Amino acid sequence: MGEPWVIDVAGLNKHFGDKHVVKDLALQVRPGEIFGFLGPNGSGKTTSIRMLCGLLTPDSGQGTCLGLDVIADSAAIKRQVGYMTQKFSLWDDLTIAENLEFVARMFGMRDRRPVVDQALAELGLQGRRDQLAGTLSGGWKQRLALASCLLHQPRLLLLDEPTAGVDPKARREFWEEIHALSARGITILVSTHYMDEAERCHRLAYIAYGNLLVSGTAPEIVASQRLHTWEISGADSQGLAAALRQLPGAQLVASFGSTLHVSGSDGATLHAALTAFVQKRGLRLAAIETSLEDAFIHLMQGSQDPFGGGA
Repeated sequence: MGEPWVIDVAGLNKHFGDKHVVKDLALQVRPGEIFGFLGPNGSGKTTSIRMLCGLLTPDSGQGTCLGLDVIADSAAIKRQVGYMTQKFSLWDDLTIAENLEFVARMFGMRDRRPVVDQALAELGLQGRRDQLAGTLSGGWKQRLALASCLLHQPRLLLLDEPTAGVDPKARREFWEEIHALSARGITILVSTHYMDEAERCHRLAYIAYGNLLVSGTAPEIVASQRLHTWEISGADSQGLAAALRQLPGAQLVASFGSTLHVSGSDGATLHAALTAFVQKRGLRLAAIETSLEDAFIHLMQGSQDPFGGGA
């Protein structure tokens, strides 16, 4: 018996005017999976996610979401999706409880009070139920937005850069909530620019300018780039990035605190060049694991924006 995919699509395309923003997208997502989308701004991440969830109709292609056709049954899919936008979109002049009551009314829910009370309890909002939303910090606004997405008990959550502008503690707590929802069987699609968040996803897709370049687990994606990485340290290691970029085999050079990381596909050539470089300057050289960030920067270097900017 085949995998019971929550999302199984192929050949999805979307144009906005003369811009082909998503090209032949093919993707499969498992039940309860946290699936992350990464890529440059304007690369088609959000458009792709919206097509997968029935929120945007593809120009062409085929597939299913929650067992429903992504083109013919988009209205039915939308009723089972919770969508948390990047920008806080609730009402600042209503309290937390009033916001949730209003959203529940928009969903046509009867007997709304126990539903709202449950959402407040699950997201730790009971003690702030009478606080105006406009006075909340970014982290608490994020919790309120998530609570509003869950009122109608969706089977699929769409989170568009949900932790932008939120402090590290609130980000970590938010991701604990996301994993708890995943454990309950809710499938989650999330776009993010944070590498630490990407590593919290079960699987990832990297989209650049409409093209799906790679998908898989974080270790699979790192391995697919076949990069070799070294760390250079020492008293005079700073200010050497420009010189390192000129070395044979050096494809990526980045500063990490007081060290420099250098990566390349041709490990033997790069290692020989780095060895001579550090010996000449009295620096230290150590082989290290290639990071997910290194892998994605390498992918970006091979992609060009056909529109010359975000879209």
